[in-house]
Amino acid sequence: MTAENSGRLTLEGRKKLTLTGAKEVLRFDEELAELDTALGPVTIEGTELKLKCLSLDTGTVVVEGQVQSFSYGQPRRRGRWRS
Repeated sequence: MTAENSGRLTLEGRKKLTLTGAKEVLRFDEELAELDTALGPVTIEGTELKLKCLSLDTGTVVVEGQVQSFSYGQPRRRGRWRS
């Protein structure tokens, strides 16, 4: 993965969200998308969400619909001890 596609999020008019750096789609339905990315987990909330493009080879995801919010969570650290 190059530096250019390691983590870019673009929102166009609250109707089209393009994300780079995606590693895995954890959940997707018409109201919620949860993705694991190079910069940590991302949650996208909205209505009538549709997955228009998914390429985990390039790390690109395009979601269309009415995007109401998106947020990054804390990345999980590898090798962390469990109690």
